Amino acid sequence: MPFKSCFRFAALVGVLAASPVWAEADFTRDVRPILSGICFKCHGPDDKSRKGGLRLDLREEALKAGKSDELAIVPGKPEKSEIIRRITSTDPDEIMPPPKAKLELNDAQKKTLTDWVAAGAEYKPHWAFIAPKAVTPQILNLKSQILNPIDAFVLARLEKEGLSPSPEADRPTLARRLSLDLIGLPPTLEETAAFLKDTAPDAYERLVDRLLASPRYGERWARRWLDLARYADTNGYEKDRDRNIWPYRDWVIRALNEDMPFDIFTTKQIAGDLLPEPTPEDRIATGFHRNTMLNEEGGIDPLEFRYAAMTDRVATTGTAWLGLTIGCAQCHTHKFDPIVHKEYFQFMAFLNNADEPDLDLPTAEQATRRTSNLAQAAKLLAELPSKWPVAAEKPTLEQAFTAWLAREREHAVVWETVVPAEMKSTSPILTAQPDGSVFASGDATKYDRYELKLRDLPAGVTGLRLEVLPDDRLPGHGPGMGYYEGPKGDFFLSDLKLLVGDTALHFSKATASYVNERFAAANAIDADLQTGWSCGGGLGEAHEAVFVLDKPLAQGGEATLKLEFSRHYACALGRFRISYTTDPRGGEAREMPGEIAALIALPEAQLTTPQRQILHEQFLLAAPELAAETKAIRDLRKPPRARTTLVLQERPAANPRPTFIHHRGEYLQTEEQVQPGVPAFLPAFPADAPRNRLGLARWLVSPENPLTARVAVNRQWQAFFGTGLVATLNDFGFQGEAPSHPELLDWLAVEFVKQGWSLKKLHRLIVTSATYRQSSHVTAALLAKDPKNRLLARGPRQRVDAEVVRDIALLASGLLSEKMYGPPVKPPQPAGVTEAAYGSPTWDASSGEDRYRRALYTFQKRSAPFATFNTFDAPSGEVCVARRDLTNTPLQSLTLLNDEAFLECAQALGSRAAELPGDDEAKTAFIFQRCTSRPPRAAETAKLLAFLAAQRERIAHGELPAKDIAGAAPSKAEINARAAWTLLARSVLNLDETITKN
Repeated sequence: MPFKSCFRFAALVGVLAASPVWAEADFTRDVRPILSGICFKCHGPDDKSRKGGLRLDLREEALKAGKSDELAIVPGKPEKSEIIRRITSTDPDEIMPPPKAKLELNDAQKKTLTDWVAAGAEYKPHWAFIAPKAVTPQILNLKSQILNPIDAFVLARLEKEGLSPSPEADRPTLARRLSLDLIGLPPTLEETAAFLKDTAPDAYERLVDRLLASPRYGERWARRWLDLARYADTNGYEKDRDRNIWPYRDWVIRALNEDMPFDIFTTKQIAGDLLPEPTPEDRIATGFHRNTMLNEEGGIDPLEFRYAAMTDRVATTGTAWLGLTIGCAQCHTHKFDPIVHKEYFQFMAFLNNADEPDLDLPTAEQATRRTSNLAQAAKLLAELPSKWPVAAEKPTLEQAFTAWLAREREHAVVWETVVPAEMKSTSPILTAQPDGSVFASGDATKYDRYELKLRDLPAGVTGLRLEVLPDDRLPGHGPGMGYYEGPKGDFFLSDLKLLVGDTALHFSKATASYVNERFAAANAIDADLQTGWSCGGGLGEAHEAVFVLDKPLAQGGEATLKLEFSRHYACALGRFRISYTTDPRGGEAREMPGEIAALIALPEAQLTTPQRQILHEQFLLAAPELAAETKAIRDLRKPPRARTTLVLQERPAANPRPTFIHHRGEYLQTEEQVQPGVPAFLPAFPADAPRNRLGLARWLVSPENPLTARVAVNRQWQAFFGTGLVATLNDFGFQGEAPSHPELLDWLAVEFVKQGWSLKKLHRLIVTSATYRQSSHVTAALLAKDPKNRLLARGPRQRVDAEVVRDIALLASGLLSEKMYGPPVKPPQPAGVTEAAYGSPTWDASSGEDRYRRALYTFQKRSAPFATFNTFDAPSGEVCVARRDLTNTPLQSLTLLNDEAFLECAQALGSRAAELPGDDEAKTAFIFQRCTSRPPRAAETAKLLAFLAAQRERIAHGELPAKDIAGAAPSKAEINARAAWTLLARSVLNLDETITKN
């Protein structure tokens, strides 16, 4: 973990120093924040860094620390408690914290600790680690203002503080606030007008229900979840190549639109592949943890960066569902929260037993086309005999077939498959398959070695055949395990040796059915690990290489076949088959399936009619006289390239991946092996639950877990109000802030589960409360008493998310596309943004409606984030983000004014206004309402008209490049008119109110 994330003492001391002095010290409210923020670093859970044998996070440990005459804490007797003597001492050699720690307790904090010890030094469990309970708040004077149970809790706190809630916001403001919150788009003029005309008592509630049912709802809330999922369309790190993960993004949208219960939403993302009979959608959901970055640099150890991905997954799971900084325990026992170093790796063990394949996702159209193509290929194949050229000087079809078969038999060699009796590898797991082949699964590194024991070989073996076979379980369908650099599914066989005892036999030549000039089969027997055999241009197909011995095997028995795969990327074979021949010629590789070659080797008398037909078809397909026709057949037989996505797949139970404790979190410093487990301070893992990702997912959403529901509802609350009931969304531990309304948080968590984990019901509950509907107007007195609106005496007001900034402009201009789902798109952005990334990739802006799709669908490159989103504080997708920073910079205003995408929006909006009937005032009101969802006030109209007049005058005098501003138009007059309105639209799109939720 970064240093600043683990040790935030200085900032916390400042907060504590400003906290009030309470008449009676309360452990949860007053004491633990002091102990956690200042004392636990040296006297907390981590026994390796603990000083003086004093542990202050557990009462029984704190009370027995020290000698009999100087116990650290003597309940009821602060004058006899060593801890009180030390914190009040003026001796620099005794005072605690020591001066070198650069931490200092102020007088109020010293008194708090003294009062606490005097009162008995009571400890209480941390509020977040106790199961939530629903309570009823007591309200005396404000009962009439309650619209739903949320208000009761808020009003009870306001009453206690001597405050009253703000009045309800006006209806245009409510319509805009609600629409921005629920679907991430402002209402159209027509939608606002319809709401204002609806005077029915339930008009607001019906508007809520309509927005919740909108397909835009899923798009809005998916973006927030994707921050947690660290979603991006590239791999990250140096090369940062593209990846195909957008089907996961679409799954999230659909799941939210369908109101998939949050417990099921959780389970499918963590362990969808482990559900009974998982659907493709269930497997797509596991893309949540495939969003980790992937390093493709040539010099890396893939397993080291796989470990880095695992630490990311542990930290992300802790943040997204538990609201804990579990990642701090990677290197040592957590300094503040009760998470032991060993427990960190036990938690990792749940996630560590998955492989990471690509999942093919053929479309229905592709499946239909595939069936049609195969039928057409079969028809063309049946017609091939009729296409044979007939001429007196040419052989007949049957004569040509007989001659071909005779020639092929001259070269035919009988091969005997040999299944290795023993198999060892450096990393991948090798398992025999029913067809005699070997399948490699698990992890590949930049250097792998296979050792295969071949028993019962006969004397006189002259050659070995290595068939490399495709398999849907492999990257790119194989035949290799290559994933990091180079084509997916490639392999690189650097060296092949056959040993009898310790003696390596010599191969005289090697041939391959697939010839790649740089990577010929002979490279595998040249004793140079930098050269080798590969078939990068023929992936997803079967190929073979034949290696001929210099001398036949002298005697039968056992031999060892060693295959070495050494290259600057992971490239071991994924599926292969070994066979041998005793033919004196030793054999050579053939460009035909092994099954066909075996039939050719059979004597004519042994061929059955079906087998002869198979050979006849092979002859037709290979005949140069039918080259044009057979090419069409081969093309039709090729499977369409299906889109893919990244998923998780649990490893076979027989070959689990072990998980070890890593000393100080270092990849290379492994210690004892651990089994899956959860932190001891949380509910025990059920004895009958599977200790895999599915068991973990169900434990996370179990009724006994005190954190998951709280964390989820708190995150939703923050989305609506700008700050969570617990401000530290990612930290519900000892270092996190206490909830502003603890009873409300617990009630919401209980209600969330009670209502079937429904996010839509939770969102409806929040937005139908009087608390949410309050005006955001703030008085000077209220601002002074509650500047951050923690007491909720007014409505929410904050700038919208980066993506919503763009979507507002697109909707206001009329350019917004309603197209949903599919591959990411590339709207225009300033030149050069991506060129600083590896390979200097260009950003080719999309055309047509893809240019104007919702920001959610924008291509996200980790090493060169989309400029507008980066400017408005969107994350890069490199790490899990629970809450975005919110900044206000001049660059944001410059972006809204000058970015090509926003200029296009201003042109479109200005052109629409120019074409409207009516006077300038009506057109100005149209632009203003499109951007802010309300009509301008008289003073605002006057300013806008004055601005418009000034721009017209500047255009008339040639001070502004009208054509550049307005774009193409039929005439100069039209250009000038549009330019003026474009400038007005540009200014209104830049207003603070346009990009703010009030």
